[in-house]
Amino acid sequence: MRVDPSQLVPGCVLIRDVIGKTSRPIMPKNTTLTEQHITVLHKFLIDAVDVATKLEDGKLFKPKHIHKEQKQNKSTDKEINHTSKSFSDHYVHVVKYYKTIFKGWQNNAAIDMPAIRKLVIPLLKRIDEIGSDVFRLNHYVQKQDYFYHHSVALGLLSAYIARKMGYQKGEWLQIGLAGFLCDCGMSKVNPNIVMKEDDLSSVELDEIKKHPTYSYRLIEQKPTITNAVKLAVVQHHERMDGSGYPLGLSKDKIHSYARIIAVCDLYHAMTCDRLYRERQSPFKAIEQLQNDQFSQLDHQVVQAFIKNLTNFSTGTKVRLSNHHIGEIVFIEEKDPTRPIVRMDETGEIITLKSEPSLYIDEIL
Repeated sequence: MRVDPSQLVPGCVLIRDVIGKTSRPIMPKNTTLTEQHITVLHKFLIDAVDVATKLEDGKLFKPKHIHKEQKQNKSTDKEINHTSKSFSDHYVHVVKYYKTIFKGWQNNAAIDMPAIRKLVIPLLKRIDEIGSDVFRLNHYVQKQDYFYHHSVALGLLSAYIARKMGYQKGEWLQIGLAGFLCDCGMSKVNPNIVMKEDDLSSVELDEIKKHPTYSYRLIEQKPTITNAVKLAVVQHHERMDGSGYPLGLSKDKIHSYARIIAVCDLYHAMTCDRLYRERQSPFKAIEQLQNDQFSQLDHQVVQAFIKNLTNFSTGTKVRLSNHHIGEIVFIEEKDPTRPIVRMDETGEIITLKSEPSLYIDEIL
């Protein structure tokens, strides 16, 4: 029986593979559909599926009735122009969609690259709308959904830094796409490990470290993905000194796209609340990146990151780690994360360079 996904109910059994727009199966034959499967079918814009006349429990399948309005809305949904939304609403929409398709990958759905591009590229093209506010994407994150935010934010941050480093549009969009795809392989890791609220054991950490390889395997045969993007995905946890994974590559053996994503990945992870770790200040995170820039990370990428994050002027209001508000009065070029600040309440002048325990918590 061939039906529209809107007519399905949990318990329906597929009698043919569901084929995505890339002509590859996204759900295999004999799958017993759940609400989650049905949602994935809608998100992948599948027009019709073939199911058995009986449900898994042996009862007769009675397709839901579709109203004319539903059919009209379905065709209209494909043509929604998300640029009419605010950037924040568009970003949240992409995160929600990513969460849905990730759950599909966990159920062995294939990656549908036309759908991914349609989802991600329009958001990446809006970078100019937010500029340096791209460094504040951590404010949207709720710790239980950190993982889904991370992939979308990583794509945006990577594209932004690549653009600032002088990459042409075609390349910085590819770098953003690579950032978005880097963690798709997490769908092949035990969900109990991915969503664990405590520190990982050494065995669990070893399993997590397999995700770049899993990600690569998921996209390896996609002809529409460039080799540069595929290398960036598998290498984004490699380090310049050879201490990274999964291959232990070093220096020039690491693709330039992967070097950009590595810095952005660390920054966003450090500045977000996660299930097992509280967020750090963006400026403390930057100082950590500074410490690693001549060993583990690409020096040029770190410098570009610092330059653009600390691109504020005198008079900028900041909140310090002691919760007091102040105003930047002088910025030293060699220590941009530790300017001189005049406190609002007391008028006291504080040189953050001389106060290692005090730092900027947030730009206001």
